[in-house]
Amino acid sequence: MLNYVENILCHFETCFSRKAAFRWFVSITIGLMLRSDKLGVTSIIRDLALHPGCYDSMLHFFRASSWSLEGIRKRWFSAVKQHAPLYKEGNLHVLVGDGVKQSKEGRRMPGVKKLFQESENSVKPEYIHGHMFGGFGILAGSARNWACIPLSIRLHDGLQAAREWQGASVSAASHVVQMVEDAYHAASTFGDSLLLLDRYFLTVPALEKLKELNDSGSVRMEVVTKAKRSCTAYQKPGPRRPGRRRPPKKGAAVHLKELFCSHKGQFQEA
Repeated sequence: MLNYVENILCHFETCFSRKAAFRWFVSITIGLMLRSDKLGVTSIIRDLALHPGCYDSMLHFFRASSWSLEGIRKRWFSAVKQHAPLYKEGNLHVLVGDGVKQSKEGRRMPGVKKLFQESENSVKPEYIHGHMFGGFGILAGSARNWACIPLSIRLHDGLQAAREWQGASVSAASHVVQMVEDAYHAASTFGDSLLLLDRYFLTVPALEKLKELNDSGSVRMEVVTKAKRSCTAYQKPGPRRPGRRRPPKKGAAVHLKELFCSHKGQFQEA
């Protein structure tokens, strides 16, 4: 097991321009795997039995200019592709994404904002103050024994003020659009893929961004999700009526659920 972990960590050595930074990266990664509590950097120092003077040096690692988060993320994608027994549906890898809202007590923490929880669970409060994360992984194993290997998780909302910070690259896109962008970025490494999402992500901006990425990129990614009950399509607009200046943009509305229910015989269960 230790040799397996060592081989994977060695993939990241070229992501660092200084040896010391890479050694801190290995120490922090092992510490996160072995820590017995979630009290930040102090947990790593305590469980690895490091000298207390290492606390400041470990904090400086996260602000070091000798590495970039994007470089580490790309190297993690290639390491998973090389070492993990990835599951394929036909010739397509399967990505799984979702959003997570994590409540936070500190109101002045970066990225913390008031969030509405759409969950139908009555235990959860309707509104919370916290972080909005978007994460995704890739399926590995077989159809009888699946496992989802996490690939990336990022803050997708509440960072408007960070756009004014020097050197900060914060996307102004919505949560659903950023999810599609992040997954397609991973698909560029793994190849043609399917992205499994829940119906919350079925929006027009997300589908437009998906089409834009597929048209301009070298790989293709398709989104598999559940349609909303209120999903509506429109027939082609008719000609301009007499007395009106502009022709209609949409035709008659068609509720897709009613349309599909009336043509059940044309569908195949899978």
